[in-house]
Amino acid sequence: MAELNPSQVAASPDASAERPHPPGDYDLVVVGSGPGGLQASYWLSHLGIAHAHLSADPGPGGMFRRFPIFQRLLSWTRPYAPYERATRYYESYDWNSLLAEEPENRSLMPEIMDGISEFPSRPEMERNLTLFAQKTGRAVRYGTRWTATRRDGERFVLETTDGEYRARHVVFAIGAAEPWKPSTPGIEAVPHYADTGPAGEYAGKRVFLVGKMNSGFELAEGLLPWARQIVLCSPRDAKLSVVTRSLVGIRARYLQPYEDHALGGGIYILNAAIERIEKHPDGWRVFTRATLGGADLTLDVDVVIAATGFGSPLGDLGDLGVATFNQGKLPVLTPYWESASVPGLYFAGTISQAMAGLKKHGVPSNSGAVQGARYNARVLAEHIAREHYGWTPPRPEVPATEVVSYLLSEATRGPELWHQRSYLARILSFDEHEGIRDEGILPLAWFVDAPGGDAVAMTIEHTAEGEIRPAVYVRREGKVEEHVMPSDPLLDFESGEHRKQLRSLLSGLPGFHA
Repeated sequence: MAELNPSQVAASPDASAERPHPPGDYDLVVVGSGPGGLQASYWLSHLGIAHAHLSADPGPGGMFRRFPIFQRLLSWTRPYAPYERATRYYESYDWNSLLAEEPENRSLMPEIMDGISEFPSRPEMERNLTLFAQKTGRAVRYGTRWTATRRDGERFVLETTDGEYRARHVVFAIGAAEPWKPSTPGIEAVPHYADTGPAGEYAGKRVFLVGKMNSGFELAEGLLPWARQIVLCSPRDAKLSVVTRSLVGIRARYLQPYEDHALGGGIYILNAAIERIEKHPDGWRVFTRATLGGADLTLDVDVVIAATGFGSPLGDLGDLGVATFNQGKLPVLTPYWESASVPGLYFAGTISQAMAGLKKHGVPSNSGAVQGARYNARVLAEHIAREHYGWTPPRPEVPATEVVSYLLSEATRGPELWHQRSYLARILSFDEHEGIRDEGILPLAWFVDAPGGDAVAMTIEHTAEGEIRPAVYVRREGKVEEHVMPSDPLLDFESGEHRKQLRSLLSGLPGFHA
């Protein structure tokens, strides 16, 4: 096991070095300088773990250097909230700032926003990430593209455009922004969402959008003032977030095309399979078959755009043995975001959505967005430090008389639990010799399957009907049981009823008394 070496961290090239981290041998390498890479690197450095940090990009930002096409993000930041900026609880109202221990490095986004919208613009998000990298001293070797991977004994070898890097562990924070298309005949010639040009290029055009997810509706929203006609098509109904009462589905800010369709305003939303697409000298011809009834419909349009989503740029990791799923777009991961088939390879950022967690009531985690992935990166860095570098996490004792209040406070306002519902949890252990200890924020999927002594996991779950409520997982004598607590109209879970129920659930655990 390698040792933590703060002096080595201090001796590492700092952010002012023009090209830090030359090719060579390192214990750990981080690949990627988007939100996931910056956040993982920050916490690794904070824990005293020296590492090389590489990025193909010329600067920080990752996908936010290019996307979204029409500029406004889906994640909001509210400059004025019930809690002061730079506090932990404010994080529930700021979905875009990265996390830091130092107050001056927290809540950077609200200082950058122009006040026009609670949804930051793409350039604002890029500036937010650039500022974080500068203020926290992220030393990244930009312009260094990872091109291939192989094993050399117990070390991984990363081939890059600058040379070879050898490491025992690698954290890939490479995002999920590699354009993906299905195998529909003819779609290979169709431009992807990522290739969309300025809105003015579509003035007076008939536009056919393949796909009815957020990227398709974003394009439709952006082209409303320009296109003569817009058709969105896929086999299934469009899911709306206001109907699913979660972040699953098309977000409310992209619903103008949906309303225009409902009112007969020149926008058409079709539930149909796309049989094939043909390019003609004067445009495109799209052949579809209705999902219900099977009727054929052929459309002649000027433009076709494949808004068919993205995958992760996994390169040759499959040849190394990294198992994947979802048509090879995502790696199979453990609850701590390590490759399930190649130990030593970890994944951070939006690619951490590959670990779905319990997915209670069918609601996924928010790991595919900054507000969820930033917490995953902190937990991942702590896991790496604990497992490979001898780091001992703090385990503060919690007085028995404060346990109920502490857990219900976490359920009411803990940002990790709210952003990562049924995914991350606050864990307390109960032992007659050690007393009651705070084990921190850990993956819920790990807790329910891992062996161990008596413990409690507090999390928040979101039902399919939209109800938000606390869920308590109690591990007693090796058996884990889930207990759901009542919801509240104002999402206040510190009532007398909640206290009474939680005291009853914890009764009999070592060291606990009401």
